Amino acid sequence: MRIAVAQINTTVGDIAGNEQKIREAYRRGVDASADLVICPELSLTGYPPRDLLLRRNFVQANLEALRRLASETGPTGLLVGFVGEQREQPGRDHSNAAALLADGRIEEIRAKSLLPTYDVFDEDRYFEPALENHPVLFRGTRLGITICEDVWNDEDFWPERRYRPDPVAHLAELGIDILLNLSASPWHLGKDLTRREMLRSLSVKHRVPTVYCNLVGGNDELVFDGQSLAFNAQGGQLLHGAAFAEEIRVIDTSTPGGMSPLPLPAEAAIHHALVLGTRDYLTKCGFKSAVLGLSGGIDSAVVACLAVAALGPGQVRGVALPSEFSSTGSRTDAEELARNLGIQFDTIPIQSPFAAVKAELARFFSGRSEDTTEENLQARLRGVLLMAMSNKFGSLLLTTGNKSELAVGYCTLYGDMCGGLAVISDLPKTTVYRLARWINDDAVARLGHPLIPEASITKAPSAELRPNQTDQDSLPPYEVLDAILDGYVVHGNGVDALIAQGFEPAVVKRVVRLIDQTEYKRRQAAPGLKVTTKAFGVGRRLPIAQRWREA
Repeated sequence: MRIAVAQINTTVGDIAGNEQKIREAYRRGVDASADLVICPELSLTGYPPRDLLLRRNFVQANLEALRRLASETGPTGLLVGFVGEQREQPGRDHSNAAALLADGRIEEIRAKSLLPTYDVFDEDRYFEPALENHPVLFRGTRLGITICEDVWNDEDFWPERRYRPDPVAHLAELGIDILLNLSASPWHLGKDLTRREMLRSLSVKHRVPTVYCNLVGGNDELVFDGQSLAFNAQGGQLLHGAAFAEEIRVIDTSTPGGMSPLPLPAEAAIHHALVLGTRDYLTKCGFKSAVLGLSGGIDSAVVACLAVAALGPGQVRGVALPSEFSSTGSRTDAEELARNLGIQFDTIPIQSPFAAVKAELARFFSGRSEDTTEENLQARLRGVLLMAMSNKFGSLLLTTGNKSELAVGYCTLYGDMCGGLAVISDLPKTTVYRLARWINDDAVARLGHPLIPEASITKAPSAELRPNQTDQDSLPPYEVLDAILDGYVVHGNGVDALIAQGFEPAVVKRVVRLIDQTEYKRRQAAPGLKVTTKAFGVGRRLPIAQRWREA
């Protein structure tokens, strides 16, 4: 069977726009003599629609769009993800469904069986799972139609499984010629390799071709990488879709497979994911430009490079906000970065407003020495000024804090945490360094010169809120901090387990205590783009007012 895999970038709630993308993909599939065009999971509504699913008009609009698409189909089939109605009670009102459209009508509907409710997923809140799934006969071919999570439960691939039923095994027992999967699988480091090996193993195990169509694009905190896949019945690869880009490819499930391409290097994949996530977050929210503070440090430099790659230099403004503690090197590094990127660069010193605020507070603070209060005042003044630039010019303010800082509270509420998108909030500081090196290497290869000044990468990181300050005055080395952060937050290891791995007990207890007590800050942070298996965001739901402490 000739199948057109339509790896499209949909927008949550833009049913008319998504409908048009699906229509265009279908026409291209027809022009390419495809027998079937397959689109991603919930491609009509965008994924994840979350509580929009509680609005009747939203669901009805998606059903009306489905009927319009069906009326426009001919002999070529169209398999599209949508929100279905579930009329049998008791149960939830809706299903995560796929409709096979052909010859001007809705031929068949199948619903998703396995509803993920972990990490960033909350599908059991909205959908009723399918209790059974039978093959669909189309043009003499028995199709096994599955949706995303349905293929992630093979007992031979996963040592531990989340669900008892295996929808793929059930379909194979009933007899299918091709396994199809509509997916909206968000990306994190390493997930694309896991997907590829899992789907290949299903093809070999059940001796059927597998065709997997994945969503691409950024929706809020999630980035979908595309990289749709197809394998023949022997496990030979027929398709490896583009990474982080829209694409429509036609494959023939009966042809011999080829070799799998090499995966993107980790830093390249992170870069492409963050660029796509930043671009889509801004454009889907209605913004055309971005503003950010440029300190001369590595974090703001990396965010500026990502913003320019996402939007173009003409849509990015960098603002330096030096204080009396800002070094000459930091100021010149920020200016050099802006020049290398070709972005607008402005300088707004904060010494005068800082002095004015301190003078107003002097009678209240009399007899008390300066401390982090005055340091945070500087960060908050910068936040006020950057938000003013954002308001006046309609630009989204990008925050520049990394995951290491957010973990231990090395950030200021209503200061450097001000903004609409935390671009690198899921990147530990050590990863930020690696990404900065990759950005420069890539720039040298393309342009003949680096973008980020070498001093921004090599100098000791500092908030520059007091004389001669460095991050390591109050934090362990980032290599140690990030390793503890990975063990505690990502892998769920407790204090004893971390100490057993060789970390110094006092350091472990201090870092864990800082992570635990900073939850209130993270709850008030701007949404960030997820690139690791466990980000601070919708996939990590800890109470704020609670007294459990690992340390």
